[in-house]
Amino acid sequence: MYFLRQLKYRTYDAISARTAAITTIVLSLGALLLSTWWSLTPDVISKKDLQPQGYVTGYATVSAIMHTTDRLLHKPGGFLSNDIFILSYLMDNMPAFEFGALEQIRDLSLVLRQDFSRSQSQSAEDKDLAKAQNQLNISHTSWSFPSSESEYNDALEALAKYRSHIMRTDQRNAQFYARADNLTHWLEYVNSRLGGLSQRLSASIAQEREDLALAGDAQAQQSTPTDAVFIEQTPWWKLDDVFYQSRGACWALLNFMYAVEIDFKGVLEKKNATVSLRQIIRELEATQETLWSPIVLNGSGFGVVANHSLIMANYISRANAAVIDLSNLLKTG
Repeated sequence: MYFLRQLKYRTYDAISARTAAITTIVLSLGALLLSTWWSLTPDVISKKDLQPQGYVTGYATVSAIMHTTDRLLHKPGGFLSNDIFILSYLMDNMPAFEFGALEQIRDLSLVLRQDFSRSQSQSAEDKDLAKAQNQLNISHTSWSFPSSESEYNDALEALAKYRSHIMRTDQRNAQFYARADNLTHWLEYVNSRLGGLSQRLSASIAQEREDLALAGDAQAQQSTPTDAVFIEQTPWWKLDDVFYQSRGACWALLNFMYAVEIDFKGVLEKKNATVSLRQIIRELEATQETLWSPIVLNGSGFGVVANHSLIMANYISRANAAVIDLSNLLKTG
């Protein structure tokens, strides 16, 4: 009897161990499939969505902000940056993508509030745009009251009101001014963002850099002294975050450049700058090519293994160079 009882217990233990192993495998596969689905990046906006019947100047730009924000909120898995679910908490690539896109949304919404919608510096700002811009600046990691999603959805409603106002011929208080100086102001934000991302991507490999902070001005000063030459390198555990943040920023920026090509068509043609804008679009489209590797590789500059950060930095640097050319044409062309 003792032998039978021991055999029975061992059988139960074996079945329990087998059940636990199968359950673990099934849950792991399920988590892998779910995380893969949630990691799918949104599609770029179609230009058809930016040019409906009854199109008016400014519709494309406002719609691009709205579509970009809406796709961040309603892509597979929803908005993950503030999610406290353990699986989404461990997925840092998509939150980095969302943050990169959100920075571009915030920059353009600020310029829309301060420049595109105002005829001059002394004119009154649009109340709907002021509300939308403030709500878009809530922390992207806020999950309690108010949550990021609720504030961003409210911002979409405010932007929709402004868009409807500029489309009404009897509503002349709401305007969108497609001028070269307004576009140049936004491009300054773009230049700064892309330059920073390019530097962080290039630093995937340790590099010696000269301190150029005070170059060009013999009387310039800074708060504390720094070394003339310093080593810059992005920590290895942040490489994928920087890569996906850059990818998200370029995705949003690509949507906005499509809108600029529509709303500022007359300005670009007058300055003979359309080709410069299209070059920016071409470089940004290259940043959205499929990444076939399951991880972001960080090989040496001329090594055997690819360095995805350097490839992304190349596209962004070329896009930024085209942004600078476009800005110069708008100022002097």
